[in-house]
Amino acid sequence: MALPKRLLGADEHIVFHLRTHIKRILGWLLLGVLLIAAAIAGSIFMPKEAQPIGNYIVWGLCVVLLVPVVIVPWLNWLTNTYTITDRRIITRTGIFNKRGHDIPLSRISNVSYDRSLVDRMFRCGTLILETSAENPVHLDDIPRIEQVHVRMTELLFNAGQGGNRTDA
Repeated sequence: MALPKRLLGADEHIVFHLRTHIKRILGWLLLGVLLIAAAIAGSIFMPKEAQPIGNYIVWGLCVVLLVPVVIVPWLNWLTNTYTITDRRIITRTGIFNKRGHDIPLSRISNVSYDRSLVDRMFRCGTLILETSAENPVHLDDIPRIEQVHVRMTELLFNAGQGGNRTDA
C-alpha cells in the first residue's frame, strides 16, 4: 500500500516505497506453520472417542494462538513503511493508531548503511541517516540496501546542488 499522492507536496515524487525485509517476520511465520502442523497432527491422532469435540478444541486453540503469533506481527510488518521522495523521508507505523515522521533531505548530512552476515544473505541492511539531531536515524532491515544507499546519496547530492531532481 503506497503512500497516497494527496500526502505528497506539489511536484514531489516517490523514489522508493519500502517496508522492512520479510526476514523480520520469517520466524513468526515459521512458528505459525508449526502451529498448523501441530493442529493437523492433533486431528489425525485424536482418539475416536474424543472426536469431534477434541478437534474443535485443537483447531480453536490453533486459531487463538495464530492471532498473536502470526497475524499481529504480519499486520505490524505490513503497516510499517518507509517512503523516500525527492524531498524527504517519510516513516509510517501502526495498525490502528498511526504514527508518522518526516525528515527533509536538506536536514540529512550523511547517509551510510550497515549489513551483518545475515543481512548480506537476505540482501538487506540498516540505513543510517545523520541529521542535526544528536542520534542518527536507523531504518532497519531495508531491502536492496546498496541500491537505496546509492539513490539516497544521489538525492542528497542533488539537494545540495540546488534541488535538481532526477527521476527514479
